[in-house]
Amino acid sequence: MHPLLHLALIWAGVFAAVVAAKKTRLTPVLFYLFIGFLLVNIGILPKESGPFIREFAELGIIFIMFALGFEESTDNFIASVKKSWGIALFGALGPFAVAYLICDYIWHDPAISLMCALAMTATAVSLTMVSLQSEGLQNSVVATRIMTSAVIDDIGALVAVAIMVPLATGQESLSVSGMLLTGGKAAMFFVVVTIFGAWIFPHRPAGWFKNVPIIGRFGVKHMLTFDHGRYATLVILLVALSVGLAAHFFGFHPAVGAYMAGLIVKEEYFHIGEKSDAGVYADRVESSYEESKTILENAAFLWIGPVFFVDLGAKLIFDWDLLNEVLPYGIALTIGLIVVQVTSAGLAAKYTSGMTWHQSLMIGFGMLGRAELAFVVMDIAYVQNKILHTEAFFTLMMTAFCLNVAVPLTIRWWRPYYNRAAARSI
Repeated sequence: MHPLLHLALIWAGVFAAVVAAKKTRLTPVLFYLFIGFLLVNIGILPKESGPFIREFAELGIIFIMFALGFEESTDNFIASVKKSWGIALFGALGPFAVAYLICDYIWHDPAISLMCALAMTATAVSLTMVSLQSEGLQNSVVATRIMTSAVIDDIGALVAVAIMVPLATGQESLSVSGMLLTGGKAAMFFVVVTIFGAWIFPHRPAGWFKNVPIIGRFGVKHMLTFDHGRYATLVILLVALSVGLAAHFFGFHPAVGAYMAGLIVKEEYFHIGEKSDAGVYADRVESSYEESKTILENAAFLWIGPVFFVDLGAKLIFDWDLLNEVLPYGIALTIGLIVVQVTSAGLAAKYTSGMTWHQSLMIGFGMLGRAELAFVVMDIAYVQNKILHTEAFFTLMMTAFCLNVAVPLTIRWWRPYYNRAAARSI
């Protein structure tokens, strides 16, 4: 099949998926995966994607992860960490442990169990926010806690992926020295990114960097505002790819670097002019931030990123025997994750974040979803590194689908109890 025809068919499927998502109020990711699964099994898409589609899908991962990091306000995130750390920690440890134990019991392979556990750790915040918005709860305290906890979980999962994938693939040994080396490389990468974000990227570089030629006189803001911000989108994409390549240099997936790049690019860097004491920009109140954000979100979630999900769904070649084999595994993993996720996140919200019981359960339900990062981990483990076999991949896809469907259903079911309890507490 010609690569451009392949891409055209995928984009047609993406549009159909978006329409279905609007009608059902579910995340489009589920339908992207289903469209890929459907098209390959009825013979419209080839079973093996060519280099063009695979590279296009790889670019989609980078765009998605950069957009997710770019949407997060670093200041708000840091301010909410103190109140959400317990939800993030225990809400991640519980699912990680139960996924690892169930998968280890089924397949007796530590590498497979580890990748399954990592894939089932990160929460799909976009799906939860859409579900909360449909119930009028998008501005509630539970939405803030879920958002912050999910971001912490995502960062933790990315760090774990960066460390564990080289160990699971045999690139680094499972010895103490090998694990220390991998952990040291991960720490060094995040330190380098932090230095760039804290001291070099700002308008006026801080510390001894201000004495470095060129770097000391120019920050990333000068690039973002060049020619009135006309090339701001090009600059942020260059930043995303550069940090992604830096992550690859350290032996990690470029998506890890892209997400970190999104976190360190701040809205204030886009504003033209200097900010006065009254908080107003002296020259012109002109910013290319919203324009760049719109372009990035469209690329990540509408036309480049979806290719990744459709191509991933196309890896699911239907087989009745395989379905019958993995169905009990998927059911067991789904039930185990629902019970442990709601319990661990709910108890953590109650006892570490000071939430009421009705708020705590809503937080637990809101953290059931598994979306972008989970599928990125699956792609790394199944498509790129062959750590997962077909049975494990099918099981994870089935489980992620069931968990995502559970989010809007449980939130809608619990909302009347939540509202009544909230009204009594006023």
